[in-house]
Amino acid sequence: MSETGKDKMQVIQHRLDQADETIEVVQLLIDNEKLPAAVNRIYYGVFYSLLALGLKRDFQTSKHLQLMGWFNREFIKSGQIEVIYGNILRKAFESRTSGDYDSFYKFEKDEVEQLFQDMKRFIKKIKEFILNNDEQL
Repeated sequence: MSETGKDKMQVIQHRLDQADETIEVVQLLIDNEKLPAAVNRIYYGVFYSLLALGLKRDFQTSKHLQLMGWFNREFIKSGQIEVIYGNILRKAFESRTSGDYDSFYKFEKDEVEQLFQDMKRFIKKIKEFILNNDEQL
């Protein structure tokens, strides 16, 4: 494997590791009733896994909506990944946006716990997709 290829794989793994670490952080935030911060990190856990997938497919951007559009176009609309994962991404983004930018927005703990379960499901799916579709990537 070339040095460039090795670097790329290291960055992909780093992004997946960030997503996994974010799972631990979210649990701590929920346990300590820091729900808006948990929602923010839930979205970023999803985002990190998408950055890994994008890099694997040679698509790079720092723009959140551009990455989401690419994911929906390339994976959801094509049927490579089930629609539920597009919904999870959208809900995580919308919730994070509300929590970060809407004054006095309040999250309920059960809502955040559902977002957290969805986040873990999303990250697992993306990791499996990267590993199981290596020959196509």
